Amino acid sequence: MPQGPEHDAGLEELLIRSAGGDREAFTGVYDALVGSVLGLAHRILRDSAQAEEVAQDVMIEVWRTADRYRLERGTARTWVLTLAHRRAVDRVRAVQAGADRERRAAMLSSARFFDEVAETVEGRDEYRRVYRCLGGLDPVHRVPLVLAYYEGLTCLEVADSLSTPAGTVKSRMRAGLRKLRACLEGGS
Repeated sequence: MPQGPEHDAGLEELLIRSAGGDREAFTGVYDALVGSVLGLAHRILRDSAQAEEVAQDVMIEVWRTADRYRLERGTARTWVLTLAHRRAVDRVRAVQAGADRERRAAMLSSARFFDEVAETVEGRDEYRRVYRCLGGLDPVHRVPLVLAYYEGLTCLEVADSLSTPAGTVKSRMRAGLRKLRACLEGGS
């Protein structure tokens, strides 16, 4: 296809006519520039299918927005190739952003799985340690703690169920909690 000032002048005339809805003029613009648009898009995207999509989108945009072209700002070829460049770069960014999102989601998913497993293991270990330390307490300290923390009874309900004054139950629970904490912190 011939290129040069005369050809670009003809192309600019075709683009101006396209802005007025002249389909034949747009066919001339399309035929003159689609190869350059496709080549530019392919150089940027390095993927034939995506380059074809971008070229199609750009040529549709040229048809729809031909009235935005301004001769005083540059040639029709430059205007169309600028649209193509922007569209191809946008596509690269969108693809990269999508890949980044997928990578982050995969990392979060695997981190979440790891965290769940670690938490389960830690929880079971903690449960065994608490159970062992509770077993080491005297029954007078262990029973009120089990009733309160595992059965969900209030301090008054624990006192009633043990037929023991509430003040005594509170004192035994505090002493039991201190012994339990010492056992857990000691790691024994």
